Amino acid sequence: MKLVLASSNAGKLFELRELLGDAFELHAQSEFGVEDAEETGLSFIENAILKARHASSATGLPALGDDSGLCVDALDGAPGLYSARYSGVHGNAEANIDKLLGNLLGVADDARTARFVCVLAFVRHATDPQPLVAEGIWEGRVLHARRGSNGFGYDPVFFSPAHGCSAAELPTATKNRDSHRGIALAKLRTLLQA
Repeated sequence: MKLVLASSNAGKLFELRELLGDAFELHAQSEFGVEDAEETGLSFIENAILKARHASSATGLPALGDDSGLCVDALDGAPGLYSARYSGVHGNAEANIDKLLGNLLGVADDARTARFVCVLAFVRHATDPQPLVAEGIWEGRVLHARRGSNGFGYDPVFFSPAHGCSAAELPTATKNRDSHRGIALAKLRTLLQA
């Protein structure tokens, strides 16, 4: 099935292509000249559906919307919905991490709890009245400094207790399987098969 990803994020595209395997032919919306949707929702679910509908409307294809972010307890859930533009510039991972670490200066390890959240929304067409929605959550905490060079976004400062390392230190296959996006996609695949 040919499917459009409602994102131009190369990291998300790579992860989702790896996770979907040969079942879907996944294309970034940028391949069709589609700009990012305006994220006006107040939740990951709302934004994922908005993105999917926007991409489907522009391409005429079934679409997969992904809204995800890092929610830090000590920061009342920030950066949350604004994870990609936390520093004020969309997609500047280094600046986003710098701001996050600056805002957590002096916060002890046990108070740096955080989770990656991913919501995937699949629409068959732009006006699909019953989008398929799946959520994945990956619990961890924010490190005091970057570790590792794999992954993207906040991966170098997200410590996974289950793995004993940062997300950026994990092998790609392990991260893809165990991450918030991997968990959400496994749930979505079950919904699609049903």
